[in-house]
Amino acid sequence: MLHIEQVAYYAQESSKELNITKYDIYGSAIEETSIEVDRGNPKQLQVSNRSSVIVRVWNKNGRIGVTTTTDLDKIGIKLALQTAKDASYFGVQEHVPDFSPEASAVIESISTKISTSTPIPVLVNTLIAAEKTLLKSSPIITSIPYNGLSQENITRFYLNSNSALRQEDLSYTTIYFYSRTEAEGKKPRGASSIKISRDFATLDIECCLQELIEKTLSHLNYQSVPSGKYTVIFSPTAFLSLINSFTNLFNAQNILDKQSLSTTGSLGKQISATLFSLYDDARHINNVGMETFDQEGTPTRRVEIINNGILTGLLHSENTAQRLNSKPTGHANIGSKVTIRPHFYHILSNEKSNSKYDLNTVKDVVFVDKLQALHAGVNSLQGSFSLPFEGWLVNNGNFVSIDAATIAGDFLTLLNSIIHIESEPEITSKGICPRIWVDNLSITGN
Repeated sequence: MLHIEQVAYYAQESSKELNITKYDIYGSAIEETSIEVDRGNPKQLQVSNRSSVIVRVWNKNGRIGVTTTTDLDKIGIKLALQTAKDASYFGVQEHVPDFSPEASAVIESISTKISTSTPIPVLVNTLIAAEKTLLKSSPIITSIPYNGLSQENITRFYLNSNSALRQEDLSYTTIYFYSRTEAEGKKPRGASSIKISRDFATLDIECCLQELIEKTLSHLNYQSVPSGKYTVIFSPTAFLSLINSFTNLFNAQNILDKQSLSTTGSLGKQISATLFSLYDDARHINNVGMETFDQEGTPTRRVEIINNGILTGLLHSENTAQRLNSKPTGHANIGSKVTIRPHFYHILSNEKSNSKYDLNTVKDVVFVDKLQALHAGVNSLQGSFSLPFEGWLVNNGNFVSIDAATIAGDFLTLLNSIIHIESEPEITSKGICPRIWVDNLSITGN
C-alpha cells in the first residue's frame, strides 16, 4: 500500500541534502488483474503491481528539470530529485511552468475508495460463463475472438515543496466482448460491447451480453448504401469519440501552440448550432474514473466549454491559465512538457422535444453506431475527417446494416449542422450524451 506521507518525508529530507528548494512530485500506484478466455478455457491471465512517478525540480535560475521513476523508496526519490536538478540546467527559459495557485486549495469531499478485489477464479468463471452465453445465443455467432475482464485499484498523489499534499484512491472494473459471425453466403460480421463500473458487484454483465447479441444479429443482413448526402444520427459513443478527436478546439495549450481550430480570439464566438452545449465534468457522479485533482494538484471541476453554440471556456493548465489571464481548470498532465486532457464530457441541449425527429417515421437516415480508424482518418489541424463506421440505414423504424461505408466532413461544419439532440442521454465511458442528429453529411458507399 502506498503511504504518501512517507514519500513526502523522503522528498523533504532528500531535497535538503541536495540543496533543492523547489520541487513537486506526481505519482500513481496501480494494482491490475486482467483475464481473457477462449472457448471455455483461460487464454491469458495478467496480474501487475506498478508505480509511476514524475519529479520536477526548479533551480535557482528558475529553470525546470523533469524526470520519472518507478522507485518510491528513499533512494529512488533522492536519485530522481538529483536527476531532475541536473536536467534543470538544460530546461526551457520561456513560459516555464510553476506551481498551481490552487495546489493547496481545499477540495470538496467526494467518496472515492479502493474496492475489495474479486478473487481470480471468480473472474475467470464469470468470463467463461459469459462467453458460453454468447456462443449459445445464436448458431451464427461462432466465436468471441476478443474479450476481457479486468479490475484496477489506483492510488494517485501530488505533493510539492510548499507543503501541498493530495491523495485519492479509486477502483474500476471493465468487461468487453467482440463477436464474429459465420453464415453461408455472408461476409463475416461482428460487433462490440463494453461496460465499466466502480466494482465487480455493480458491473452490468447481462446488459453487456444482451447489447452484443442484438448488435451482432442486426449486422448479419446487410446491404450497400448509395453514396450521397444524408441526415446522420450519431450514437453517443460515436459522437463523443469524434469530439475527443478534435479537443484542440478548446485545449488552451494547443491554441497557444497554434495547433488548434481555435485562436485566442475565439472565445465568445459561435462555433456550433445554438441548441448545442458541451461541458467537461470530471466530478460527474456517473464518471467511473472520477478524479478530484490533476497532475499539478489543481482541483477538478465542471467546466463550461460551449453554451448554446458559443465557445465560452477552455481547458487550462497552470501555465496556459497564467498566459491567457485565466484560472487553471484541473486538466494538466505534467512531464517534459505540460499537456492538457479532458476528463468526462456532458452534452446538453436547450431544444424542446420535436416529434419530427423520430426513428419510426424518418426515411433514408444513416445511424452511425461506431466510428473506426480514428487514429488515421482524422486531420485535427484541418478539422477534416474521413472514417469507416458501423451502422444502419433507417427507414420508418426498419434498421438495415450497412455493408461498408465511410463518413466524411469538416468538424466545425458538422457542429453547425446539428439539427436535433434527443432528450434521453446515455452514460458512456467518455461522458454523458444523447443521440445527435446532423444534416447533410457525406456518405461514401461500397
